Amino acid sequence: MSRQKLFALVDCNNFYVSCERLFRPGLNGRPVVVLSNNDGCIIARSNEAKALGIQMGAPYFKTRELIRRHAVEVFSSNYALYGDLSSRVMEVLQQLESEVEIYSIDEAFLSLPPSRFIDLPNHCRAIRERVRQCVGIPVSLGVASTRTLAKIANQSAKKDPGRAGVCCLESPAAIDELLARTAVGDIWGIGPRSVDKLRRRGITTGLQLKQVDENWVRCQLTISGLRTVMELRGISCIEIDDSRIRKQSLVCSRSFGRPVTELSELREALSAYVSRAAEKLRAQSSLASCLHVFLLTNRFRSDLPQYSRHLTLSLAGPSSSTPSLLRPALKGLEQLFKTGYSYKKVGVMLTGLVPAARRQLSLFAPQAASDTTLMLAMDQINHRWGRDTLYYAGTGQERAWAGRQAFESPAYTTDWEALPRVGSEPSGVNGKGRLRPTGR
Repeated sequence: MSRQKLFALVDCNNFYVSCERLFRPGLNGRPVVVLSNNDGCIIARSNEAKALGIQMGAPYFKTRELIRRHAVEVFSSNYALYGDLSSRVMEVLQQLESEVEIYSIDEAFLSLPPSRFIDLPNHCRAIRERVRQCVGIPVSLGVASTRTLAKIANQSAKKDPGRAGVCCLESPAAIDELLARTAVGDIWGIGPRSVDKLRRRGITTGLQLKQVDENWVRCQLTISGLRTVMELRGISCIEIDDSRIRKQSLVCSRSFGRPVTELSELREALSAYVSRAAEKLRAQSSLASCLHVFLLTNRFRSDLPQYSRHLTLSLAGPSSSTPSLLRPALKGLEQLFKTGYSYKKVGVMLTGLVPAARRQLSLFAPQAASDTTLMLAMDQINHRWGRDTLYYAGTGQERAWAGRQAFESPAYTTDWEALPRVGSEPSGVNGKGRLRPTGR
């Protein structure tokens, strides 16, 4: 009798750190951290950095002394590199399995064939090795009969050295044993509020949650919590689209790398942020009905005059068109701007989001010519050739206001000028010519 359909969660280990180590293998075994935009907070840590007590999300300036004392390698976030390597990992997975659901930049679910002849652990180890050979990124795999259990198995695969990056939950006993050691707060889909409710009822482990009364779960954790319980019982009922809740608002903003005083630079920055927000809006097939522009100074600079204002603008009709969002945003900025201040940040928030397929047209407002085809073409080109391959001139070219990226590594795989260089020595070891890296 063939086994039921199984799901494998493939998760890239410490993905951002692994991307940086790929072209600098000398960093293997050393503590490494990656910083957020503008080098503000720590967003990725190697296992060695975690062992030093460096916390996720900690401000860089607060951990600088600890980082210096332990010679921790620091990198600015390099999303061009991370995005390209993610695409390569996913491409390898799609070559190996016919059903691949990309969940995030470093995670994907595979639907494994329900054949009793497959040796699951060896099959998973072969997948790990193929990704390592083709891309160089280490991955872990968790396999189970539902996506939620596969998530839990993957956590065990990463944390338990004895599993060597693979955890297959094939028997009820193995599932219950692992659930008994899994805190409810570590279960996919169980948020902080649900954890509090569960703890008040004395439920602290995944095994206890699996055994809880269904009616109580439906009343206290809604249908979403009940689906999680069903998944823990081995009944697959969560699809990827269910777990990706459509965002109700979109915000795009960054702190400037230096104080900005000129309206022209603020216009460039806001244009860039609106363009990015519109791209995200189209990616989730939504339209925005309302636009908020905000402008503020650095509240930590008590020696400078402070200013903070925002403006809300209702659009004539829901839109995801970059030009349709840019025009009111820039007009709003002109109303907010005041001379005599050193600005730290400008940004845009899009609200009133509705599905693009269910757009409500007005009987009275004139309908502007659609630029849907143009936006689609622009998004496809930028997706294929890299962000800002095509961009609006108003976003600027030099972008001197852009955030700090003091520790950014080269875009090794997407920029010809950043390709690693390899040279040859006429007289290598034992008199033999040997290739060696001569670049960064």
